[in-house]
Amino acid sequence: MSTALRICPLCEATCGLTLTIDGTRITGARGDRDDVFSQGFICPKGAAFGEVDADPDRLTGPLVRKDGTLQEATWEEAFDTIAARIRPLIETYGPNAVGLVLGNPNVHTMAGGLYPPLLIGALRSRNLFTASTLDQMPKHVSSGLLFGDPFAIPVPDLDRTDHLLMLGANPLDSNGSLCTAPDFPGKLKALRKRGGTLTVVDPRRTRTARLADRHVAIRPGTDALFLAALVHTLFAEDLADPGLPLADRIQGVDDVREAVREFTPEAVAAACDLDAATIRTVARELAAAPAAAVYGRMGSSTVAYGTLANWLVDVLNVLTGNLDRPGGALFPLAATAPAPRPAGPGKGFALGRWSSRVSGHPEAKGELPTAALAEEIETEGEERIRAVITVAANPVLSAPDGLRLDRALGSLDLMVAVDPYLNETTRHADVVLPPPPPSRSAHFDFSFNGLAVRNQVRFTPAVVPLEEGGMDECEIHARLILAVSGMHGAPPSAVDDLAIDTTLAKAVTQEHSPVHGADPKAVAARLTGATGPERRLDLMLRLGPYDLTLDDLLQAPHGIDLGPLEPRLPGLLKTRSGRVELLPEPIAADLPRLRAALATAPSGLVLVGRRHLRSNNSWLHNAPSLNSGSNRCTLQVHPADADRLGLADGKPARIAAEGGALEVEVEITDAVRSGVVSLPHGWGHDRPGTRLAVAEARPGVNVNQLLDGSRLDPLSGTAVLNGFPVELTPLP
Repeated sequence: MSTALRICPLCEATCGLTLTIDGTRITGARGDRDDVFSQGFICPKGAAFGEVDADPDRLTGPLVRKDGTLQEATWEEAFDTIAARIRPLIETYGPNAVGLVLGNPNVHTMAGGLYPPLLIGALRSRNLFTASTLDQMPKHVSSGLLFGDPFAIPVPDLDRTDHLLMLGANPLDSNGSLCTAPDFPGKLKALRKRGGTLTVVDPRRTRTARLADRHVAIRPGTDALFLAALVHTLFAEDLADPGLPLADRIQGVDDVREAVREFTPEAVAAACDLDAATIRTVARELAAAPAAAVYGRMGSSTVAYGTLANWLVDVLNVLTGNLDRPGGALFPLAATAPAPRPAGPGKGFALGRWSSRVSGHPEAKGELPTAALAEEIETEGEERIRAVITVAANPVLSAPDGLRLDRALGSLDLMVAVDPYLNETTRHADVVLPPPPPSRSAHFDFSFNGLAVRNQVRFTPAVVPLEEGGMDECEIHARLILAVSGMHGAPPSAVDDLAIDTTLAKAVTQEHSPVHGADPKAVAARLTGATGPERRLDLMLRLGPYDLTLDDLLQAPHGIDLGPLEPRLPGLLKTRSGRVELLPEPIAADLPRLRAALATAPSGLVLVGRRHLRSNNSWLHNAPSLNSGSNRCTLQVHPADADRLGLADGKPARIAAEGGALEVEVEITDAVRSGVVSLPHGWGHDRPGTRLAVAEARPGVNVNQLLDGSRLDPLSGTAVLNGFPVELTPLP
């Protein structure tokens, strides 16, 4: 029996774990008390690490479709098949005949942080679809427009703020999102204990809302109206004061004042189903706090006005003087981020550089709406998608109208999946490339360190060796890149070597780079690491802002604390003006749509999703301890609505919308406000051809089948998954 350290990859909190190991089997997981970031915190997902790691349904080797069925194959046969079939498709129909789909778990692995950009570059296809347009793209777009960089996302300074206004987020269950914070619940409790205020805006009385000083039970989908009224109140009552030095780093304050003139608390009250006095009180408390932060997540993103809501979140942070200041909303600085460049104008951020072939949806951050994937496969014509590569993605459950996408995937000429499971999506693949369990992979959080509430860096090597015949996930990605690029047969190290050479060739020419003017070959020779991915990590650390190396991380197994978040403006701004541009033209052009919503009065039932502490979309439902107890796929209904509709607790009901209808068990609870019903996301494990025994035993229903994919936030292409109308009737 031995122990080893590992960063948990099962949610965005990135907690440090201490694993107990018997041979090659993980027998236990507890929090690492010496971890510089999580300090021993652990949630049920982390405690189930060993169970997830040893899932008997995980694939242990590649599958290749032969005579219509998926059969076990060698790695050589799998990559030979990909290379032989995808190159002729690209050469005949062009690179856009291939679509790439990246799923949520992709950003939870070291391979997912290093190789997808190289795969996109090798394919040269504009048909990129990711989980972002089912989740967070509105934040990327609003940040791109405000700051010139879609990855410049401010996070609340949880440890130092005096007032947190939170919309559409339930971190006591989700552990946080676009805000990496181990023990988010403890940080919220500490906020209140030191005399701070927590205000939660949510149509459900979630565990987070029950902790709050004030719970505002808003009508779903109206967050942007509510936020616009807060901004209006700040101007109307002379409470808007960015202060110095922020005031000198922004432009467009008067434009915003004019833009929200019509959004008075009285004007939005009916649509939000709130009283005007509550709206004014929230605005005044926010402005009066010594240090405050506004934070919005899933519930304010996956709605009809998602980008406008995310824009208004940071407009409020600016107007109250809380952007880029301790205790407010600050920009993290990851250890692998490029060294900061001198302040000055940048290239800015553009939307719609190209559009989808069928419906003309504009790209955002290089991506097209995942909701458009099915039509891009089905619709005949030049550059129709004929092949799809998925990486840790299950869009049949996560995207609208999964039945249509299910059929479309079955019609492809070729499908390749990098995934450890045969799930509702990968069952259609012609080749499945399964990565090893997380215990057998090294781990580094490229994405989440850039969203962390405290600057820190941690690296954990694989804690047990690969099984005989297994292949490291990074090597799988590298070989896939070689197969699609016409370099099949070259050593996988060629991919990493090319990435290092390309990065260094650029870095040595940049005056602000730590290696400016150096010989690229000499720098490359100094890199350490036992593998190509580790050498790339070492290079990123050396080029980063903290003068670190991989050896530094290996000598600090519990991580290195890099200190609290610090102000970073104006250096990180990449707008053409070199300032925070408060009212970008695309935002201004979309505001008339929000003004039209002022005339919308509440009517009928609307639906919202929900997350359980033991769940993370669809990819943890095959672990027995996580798919049990109160983690149930039920339709939550308020008692008043249940009485009016004749619904009974525990009995079936039919719920319908434009995408279809579902039969689901009713759960009557006053945790959801009247006029709103709630059904969790990620369920619907009832299709043949999968290998998910635990999930199939409790399949639930796919809430996204209620949608037909026509509801999108126009600026970001994000699917509207919350706040849409439904009809509900009892079943015998």
